[in-house]
Order: sequence, then structure tokens, then C-alpha cells
Amino acid sequence: MTDVVLINPGAARTIYQNLSDDLAAIEPNPWTRMIAGWLQDKGFDVAILDQDAFRWTPEEVAEQVKKLNPRLVAIVVCGQQPSASTQQMVGASLIAKALKSITSVKTIMVGNHPSALPERTLLEEDVDYVCDGEGPVTIAGLLNGARAKASIPGLVYWNNGRIYRNPTAPLIPIDELHGDVWDLLPMDKYRAHTWQCLDGSPRHPYASIYTTLGCPFLCQFCMVNTFQHSNTYRRRTPEKVVEQIRHLHDVYGVRTFKIADEMFVLDPTHYIPVCEGLAALPFANELNIWAYSRIDTVKPETLALLRRAGIRWLALGIESGSSYVRDGAKKHLKDNDIVDIVQAIQKAGISIIGNFIFGLKHDTMESMRETLTLAKSLNLDFANFYSCLPYPGSKLFDETKPEDLPDNWSGYSQHSLDCKPLPTETLSSTDVLRFRDAAFIEFNSDSNYLERIKNKFGFNAANQIKTMTAYNLLRKLVA
Repeated sequence: MTDVVLINPGAARTIYQNLSDDLAAIEPNPWTRMIAGWLQDKGFDVAILDQDAFRWTPEEVAEQVKKLNPRLVAIVVCGQQPSASTQQMVGASLIAKALKSITSVKTIMVGNHPSALPERTLLEEDVDYVCDGEGPVTIAGLLNGARAKASIPGLVYWNNGRIYRNPTAPLIPIDELHGDVWDLLPMDKYRAHTWQCLDGSPRHPYASIYTTLGCPFLCQFCMVNTFQHSNTYRRRTPEKVVEQIRHLHDVYGVRTFKIADEMFVLDPTHYIPVCEGLAALPFANELNIWAYSRIDTVKPETLALLRRAGIRWLALGIESGSSYVRDGAKKHLKDNDIVDIVQAIQKAGISIIGNFIFGLKHDTMESMRETLTLAKSLNLDFANFYSCLPYPGSKLFDETKPEDLPDNWSGYSQHSLDCKPLPTETLSSTDVLRFRDAAFIEFNSDSNYLERIKNKFGFNAANQIKTMTAYNLLRKLVA
């Protein structure tokens, strides 16, 4: 008998509409791996079912579980980045229902979203337990057969018609969350985003890893620290990161990677040793890695090393073209700093994907246009345009009136049919979403941008951008 089955839920069509067919990435979910690896190290027999990779129906997932006959099932509700957890509730909820109707196995829901709303999740979903916290210790407590549910850290459970919520478990040292259970995953199913491979790099094999957990910053729209309930920043041993990438390259042929850290380029005492180790690998020039950074954490003198380490893309959270709007979101950046850092990164041979948000609290139609103008002027290699959403676990969620929240969990997806961003002080949700979608088209249809992409990456890359722009998203708000 398998001790526990960990499920990575997927509802790609609902979350991404037709972008899920080819353009969006399919990632080996890091938290599913990390929980599995920790449990394996404690002697438990673990299996992983990746619904997102196989595109199974909820009923097919339940049948797979029935065959494995586990003692416990854990539905791990974590998206491709922390803010994508809530939208994963679409698939997680359907899986929980299917498990209840087809099997008799006990189920627990784990993830950023359940940790943000543990009592509500237990009340609304067809699960026996919810975990408040990262999961491994709580799952082990259930598997060890603790008679007193009150003794299991992080457990949220029913008792005599009441919901009880235990204190969370202590944070696990990050090196114990290695996640090296690649043999449990369908490695041939994963692929990178199209933009990461505009230079012709292979989209698969592909892997996503963490080298740090948590973020010391306190952006009001972010919920990255929900899992750990603090802004603690934990760092893996650099040598272990390098060895993990070496293993994935040598055993599975992976050359295309995502470093999923909320902020990889932050602590030089961490990322410099990691990059020095990667740069020394004999296949360093084959690597295509992307990672997150902030404008104010980039040190120009380290950029050449990052490029030698195989980092070909940095994702920068610029957010807004208006300094007033940025400051309101606790993002204190100066316009000149943004331009100077972008130019320094590109001069080092690293491509940039800029992240921008429309619909922050003080946004107006003029300030959103200012943001789009900045995005176009920076000569970026790609851009993500988001609308401001109050993700559970963020300060923004706590401050939002109930009538302004999305009607369904799928409404928290940036690309879903029922996406419902926040209104601003002067704009409606419809205004914000309409502008966001139009901005994406305008940016990617710009003739100067397409010519620059063609000159840098080639004719096929420019055609990929055109193909991406042709995928029109359907929206209820702007029908």
C-alpha cells in the first residue's frame, strides 16, 4: 500500500483558455516535489499524480488513486508562482469531489490558498482536512497515526461539528526540501513558456526549482509568504543547487530551467556562489535559465557572472510607469533607475521580461497609459501585463470589500473567462481589464518591437509573438 499520493491539480483550459494548448508552460510543481522528497526521506512510500501534465479529468485522477490504494491523499494547491495558487482551486475542488464519490480515502488540501483561508477551505471543499502551513510535518502527523488530532501541527479539522485549527509547524530547513523525486514525475510532459525559448532553445525537457523560499519585501498585492506566515528568507546551500541542476542535465537532458524563487537576485552571498558553481559546469553555455529580480536588487557588477551561469532571462517586477502609483504599492523605484538597470542587464547579454500591473489603487486611465508607454520605451524582450487582483493571503485581499472580489476562484486567473480585477479609485473592473487586454495586443503588435525581436532572435521568434497576439481571450466583463 502506498502511504500517500500527492496530486498536482490542473484546470488549464479554465485558467488559461486556449493559451493552455501550446503557449503556456507545464511545470513540474516544486511544492509537490518538495513535500514528496521530505516524506520519502522520513521513510514513507510516496506517489505523485500530476493532473496538469497529463490533462486527466478529475474522475481519471480518482481512478488512478483507487489503483494505488493509499492511506492518504494530499491535494497540493500551488500554481506556477505563488499568486497562482487560488486559481488552482478550480481543479483541486473537482478532484476532491471525484475522490469522495469514487474512493473512500482520507484527503487533505495543502497549499498557499488553503493556508490563506484554512477554515473556509475545510467548510467549502470535499476534504477531510486542510493544512495551514507548508505541509510535510502535518502530512507526516496524519500518516504516523496520531490519535489526538490536536497534536498535529498545522492541521485544520472537524471535531464534534466544530472546526479546529492547530498552530502551524516550525519551518523546515530548506535543504531538507530538496524535492529530488524526479523519478516520480512524467518528465517528458513538461515544457517552458514560448518566450523563454525565442532564441531557439528547446522548450523541453524542462524543470522548475527553488533555491530560496520566502521574500523579505511586503508588497500589498503579493501573498508569497502565506505558506510560512512570515517574511523569512531561506537559502539552499549553493553546492546543492548546482548539483541538482547537474543531475537534471546529466540524467534527464534538461537545459531549460526556471528558478522559481520569488527573488533569486537578492542576496549576493547566496546567488553569487550559485552562479559561480553553475558557470564552472562544463555545459554552462547550454543552459537557458530564467529567474526573478527587482530593479533595486540588481548589481551591475554581477551581471556578467549571471550570464556565464546560464541565466538568459531576468523577470523584473516594474509594476507601474507612475512613481506615485508604484509608491502606493510599496514599490519605491525611480524612473531613471529603471532605465539604467534595464540597459545594464541587456548590455550583459541577458534578456528581460518586464512585469507590469494595471489597476493598482491610485491608477487612472492616464497612469495606466503611462505604464504602457514605459513598457514600450524600455526595449524589453517580452512583457507580462497583469490586472490587479486581491489574492487571498495578501493585504489587498483583507482590505477589499466582498462585492469587489471575484465571484469564483477561477476569477483570480489573469487569463480566465471570468477574470475580475479590482476597481481603482476612479476606474471600474471592466475599465481595467479592457485596458490590460488592449495593452497586451498593442505592445506585441508594435512594429518596432517585432523588428527588434526579429533582429535579436530571428524571423521565427517574431512570428511566435504574432501567433501569441492572435489568441484572443474571451472575457465576461468586456463581452
